[in-house]
Amino acid sequence: MAEVQLQGVTKRFGDLVAIEGMDLTVADGEFVVLLGPTGAGKTTTLRLVAGLEKADEGSIHIGGQDVTGAPPTVRDVSFVFQQYSLYPHLSVYDNLAFPLRSPARRVPEEQIRRRVTEIAEMLRIPDKLANKATQLSGGEMQRVAIGRALVRAPQIYLMDEPLSSLDAKLRADMRVELKRIQKELGATLLYVTHDQIEAMTMANRIGVIDHGRLIQVGAPRTIYEDPDNVYVATRLGQPAINLIPRDLLPAGSLPATAATIGARTEHIRIRKADNGNAQGRVQWIEHLGDQNHLHVTVGERKITTLVEPDSPLEVDDQVTLELVNPLCFDSAGARVRA
Repeated sequence: MAEVQLQGVTKRFGDLVAIEGMDLTVADGEFVVLLGPTGAGKTTTLRLVAGLEKADEGSIHIGGQDVTGAPPTVRDVSFVFQQYSLYPHLSVYDNLAFPLRSPARRVPEEQIRRRVTEIAEMLRIPDKLANKATQLSGGEMQRVAIGRALVRAPQIYLMDEPLSSLDAKLRADMRVELKRIQKELGATLLYVTHDQIEAMTMANRIGVIDHGRLIQVGAPRTIYEDPDNVYVATRLGQPAINLIPRDLLPAGSLPATAATIGARTEHIRIRKADNGNAQGRVQWIEHLGDQNHLHVTVGERKITTLVEPDSPLEVDDQVTLELVNPLCFDSAGARVRA
């Protein structure tokens, strides 16, 4: 494994700036997730590291070597794409062995057999090695696609939303499996997704990206609790953070420049109103088993929070709300810290 550094990297497609002045370091053995919406520049970043795109400005180093102008074949990276991209006419064994039979990195068949068996055991698909790729379920195909990257032991693994085409249960299972495998291998991994749950549960650090600019990089808990601006705050949290005017609800002492208040569920204290002091009304309740999403209207504003499943609050109840240590942002959306 090796450290990867992007220094001042910019990539343009005609008049479109896809990546702008990106500085990012992925440490040896680190799992870094780039999080952002479609079109933010996540996949382009991976393609630049892999050498599938050429940077217009800046430099890229892998393992201390400047590979900015180097072709993909000498960069020693593995790429897992969003689609499985398996060879349907080959068995699982031959799909996994394919990278080791490449003319550029051909290894003896006995070593291939050992390595393929090891990876199949790690991915828990040793009983599928004789199957054709077309005989596999979606989750099994994704494991083979990941295994084909793992089998080579490159300097860095690049993964482009590899779980997005799986159903919810398979995604949850594969998140756990992928993190387990990464820790067992001590792998350096750069992973891109628009799924905040994937980012929060797998990453050592998250890089939030928007229109080709890296907005903030930090540990998942730091990104969630201490975002630098409104954009970063809205990337994480379920339900999404409530953005409301500073005077809408009682919040104690606030910075003078705070224009917008960011209220996550843990910042909101809610109870049934008494003595005609209601500030809002329960509009509807989503029952999710272990918790309820409570949708409340305060004037023309809508606020969403969580309550326990045994909460006595019901639809049309009048309620009072109070904010405790919410996040504050100025009129331009930048964070205002006390």
